[in-house]
Amino acid sequence: MVSDENFRKVKPYVPGEQPKNDDVIKLNTNENPYPPSPKVLEVLGNIGNSSFRKYPDPEVSDLVQALADYHNVKRENVFVGVGSDDVIAMCFMTFFNGGKPVLFPDISYAFYKVWADLLKVNYDEIPLDNDFKIIPDDYFKENGGIIFPNPNAPTGLVLGLDKVESIIASSPKTVVIVDEAYIDFGGESALSLIDKYDNLIVTRTYSKSRAMAGMRIGYCVGSAELIKVLNSVKFSYNSYTMSDIAIKTGIASLKDEDYFKQTVGRIVDTREKTKRELNRLGFTFLDSSSNFIFAKHKDIDGEQLFNALKKNKIFVRHFNSEKIKDYLRITIGTEDEMKSLIDFLKRYLGYKEV
Repeated sequence: MVSDENFRKVKPYVPGEQPKNDDVIKLNTNENPYPPSPKVLEVLGNIGNSSFRKYPDPEVSDLVQALADYHNVKRENVFVGVGSDDVIAMCFMTFFNGGKPVLFPDISYAFYKVWADLLKVNYDEIPLDNDFKIIPDDYFKENGGIIFPNPNAPTGLVLGLDKVESIIASSPKTVVIVDEAYIDFGGESALSLIDKYDNLIVTRTYSKSRAMAGMRIGYCVGSAELIKVLNSVKFSYNSYTMSDIAIKTGIASLKDEDYFKQTVGRIVDTREKTKRELNRLGFTFLDSSSNFIFAKHKDIDGEQLFNALKKNKIFVRHFNSEKIKDYLRITIGTEDEMKSLIDFLKRYLGYKEV
């Protein structure tokens, strides 16, 4: 038997369950319930065989330029990857190599800890306050880098841009990554600070607001110096990271701003309506600025409710962590999907209309 003494041992990230059948209401992985832009589907219909036969452009030049134009920055300020997970992992690999601890919230995107363990990065999890909010002052200390989502996940709470800036300004000698996977659903982006701070990286994804999780497109924006170093690491690891199909559809999505805003608006409207319905049913929740709601019921154990929903083919996310074990993270689906959720909860809780 092969000895495992030289194996790398790490506790992996556990993604939300992906059911094999379609007869479920899937509200557990923060996917967009609506199709991508018709322009994306049009491009897909015209994909030629060369997109399959040939290697894609290793520099992803066309998509990089399209993103630079979209955000009104230079192409030298943009880096792309296979989903924002790939981008952030590359950032960990590139920027977090000192002995001082990298700082991130204790209740946050669970992959941060996994990447740190995998890459043997020293880290310090900074506790949220009693209201699940990030406390900027707690990050004003010596560190080897900082990363946090805004809005945070799984809480959905957004940090004001002035507070985000205070964290960035407090660590001018280390890289600060603001993970904006959900920023399109609420809050003010830190992209406006890119020219002011050369230690800032802002990461984004197509998986949520652009309804393209299956295409695996992520990117970040930062100073030309940081992006250059990121690319040097990328090309030392894997040159052909993004398919030609992803590149072309990613560009097409950026060309349909009206559809993008309309879809995001529908999700936000449904989110606010769902908050009102959950409140009537005795749930308490954080004031989400994302495409999900982090909620708990005053009388029902979180895992119990999670299992009851799953038994009835409604998938939500439950985290078996002491501080948040009574909460469920509920992705915002279509109006019909959220109505089905609320109708089930009414029956389960014995709610009667007044």
